[in-house]
Amino acid sequence: MVTTTCDTRERARGALLGLAVGDALGAPAENMKPSEIRRRWGRIEGFLTDRPAGTDDTEYAIFSALLLARHGSALTVAHVEQAWHHWIADLDEGPFRGAGFSERGTLENLRRGLAAPISAQHRHAWSDGLAMRAAPFGVFAAGRPEEAARLVAIDGSVSHEGEGIYGGQAVAAGVAAAMSGATVTSVIAAALSVIPMDSWTARSLRRAVVAAQRVQPDPLTRERQVRSAVVIGGYPWTDLAPEAVGLAFGAFAAARGDFRTAVLTAVNMGRDADTTAAVAGALAGAAGGVAAIPDAWATAITPVTGSCLPSMRGYHVLDVADLLTPEHPR
Repeated sequence: MVTTTCDTRERARGALLGLAVGDALGAPAENMKPSEIRRRWGRIEGFLTDRPAGTDDTEYAIFSALLLARHGSALTVAHVEQAWHHWIADLDEGPFRGAGFSERGTLENLRRGLAAPISAQHRHAWSDGLAMRAAPFGVFAAGRPEEAARLVAIDGSVSHEGEGIYGGQAVAAGVAAAMSGATVTSVIAAALSVIPMDSWTARSLRRAVVAAQRVQPDPLTRERQVRSAVVIGGYPWTDLAPEAVGLAFGAFAAARGDFRTAVLTAVNMGRDADTTAAVAGALAGAAGGVAAIPDAWATAITPVTGSCLPSMRGYHVLDVADLLTPEHPR
């Protein structure tokens, strides 16, 4: 399916606004078990604060989007490395609230003078830190999953390797397919097509989607099935790329692409809830366009505060989405 320019802009806005909405909805439930979520709030059905805000997921996605808007398909590892130094590593430490272990490890390596791909060789190179910022690559390469996967791997070479790269590629390719109006099944197929089929990420994604597609008596049972299909019980780190990407695609599949259902499914499964909901929101937002996002959620999203990345303060995801659409110069 080929989209019109108008469709592309609306889908681009839906993808990045969907990411920010999912991030803000999931932030309070980050690192929690579903049972803990239920004890505290019952079932999360909306924002839990009057001033919802995105976390590092949204701010790093804006960071990558600005980099991509500047260089487009000519993006190189050197461009990415320079951007990390200019906008993050060479600045004063700053708050960096909520920054993931992979980003912290990367910053430490860059500040020690290491360069890519050595800068990505730290203990959390398998994290979902690339997956959380991968959606802009799918927006830019709308309808071209392989190009989205190529570009996001260039971005990720500074901070991730192995499964961390695969997670980012799956998300970027899935968003690229959704940007062209692909079906839920085709979006999932696009994500799987760009990563090794025997990878942990591919196995988790397939298991989550199979569980999501089973007929269940209620949403809670479906969420339990998706979660149990990929989560490693007792493992302390919740930011595993294979797990987070599997949960996000599982939520998207369980919702049949419906935005509200996708993000709330991701949120209520807990674990790295801000990232899984951000990815599910990006996929569903790209698929349905900005109109698929409930108005109350959409209007609650404001320019980012720079709580994690001070250099990103003041950017709004809608303005950044417009930079990635064809009618705007790159």
